[in-house]
Amino acid sequence: MKSEQMANTTSMIEIFGILRKHIKMIIYTTLITVFATGFVTFFVLSPKYESTTEILVNRKMSDQLQAAQYQQVQADVQMISTYKDIITSPTVLDEVNQEVEKYPGYPGSETGLQKSISISNQQNSQVFSVTAKSTDANTAAAIANLTAKVFKQKVGKIMSVDNVSIVSTASPSSTPYSPRKALSLAAGLLVGLILGCGLALIREATDKTVINESFLTDDMGWVNLGQISEISKKSYEEVSESKPVRTVRVTNLKDRRV
Repeated sequence: MKSEQMANTTSMIEIFGILRKHIKMIIYTTLITVFATGFVTFFVLSPKYESTTEILVNRKMSDQLQAAQYQQVQADVQMISTYKDIITSPTVLDEVNQEVEKYPGYPGSETGLQKSISISNQQNSQVFSVTAKSTDANTAAAIANLTAKVFKQKVGKIMSVDNVSIVSTASPSSTPYSPRKALSLAAGLLVGLILGCGLALIREATDKTVINESFLTDDMGWVNLGQISEISKKSYEEVSESKPVRTVRVTNLKDRRV
């Protein structure tokens, strides 16, 4: 058990040693990734805005059915899924599309318009929200309000519902919901660190250069017969100046005459 713990500790120390050895590469990789993420976030991606309007559909009841009010409320809640299908159907979106197709930030088609609209509601609530998204804040608000308006006009004829109320209208948002700049930069920092550490480990694993004697003695099993120290050019010049170099004259034997 102790040997396993020691082995794990040694492995962790070796990994930290490798990361420390390649710390410059890790820092450079992280900075490049953060700068690339920031460039894409601030200069490439278009900001997206969303606006929400809320609708209440409450079918009127006769006096004889007041005792069944609770059941009626539950039925209205369950009907919201049907209202969602009506809102995203061509019955409603055809008219909305004709109104907003010339607006800036228009999704491009009726299919794109359908994808830009989402409907949600809280549990056991008769109020549901229509949220529209666009690259233009005013267009997002216009799509949400027009969708609610057309739905209010159409649903009465489709389902004989005569009590549809727009609880709140959508207003242009001053801040985009995407991209989230701080979150993008944090993600870029994390990805850069992971990528840098991965490159450091890969480089160490593929580097077969002999950098110390322990590799020869421990890994290769060779015997260390000696070491040759490296001398710098400056040290060599200092030694040369302090000790004059002796010149040895060599006579070519071929040129000697007997």
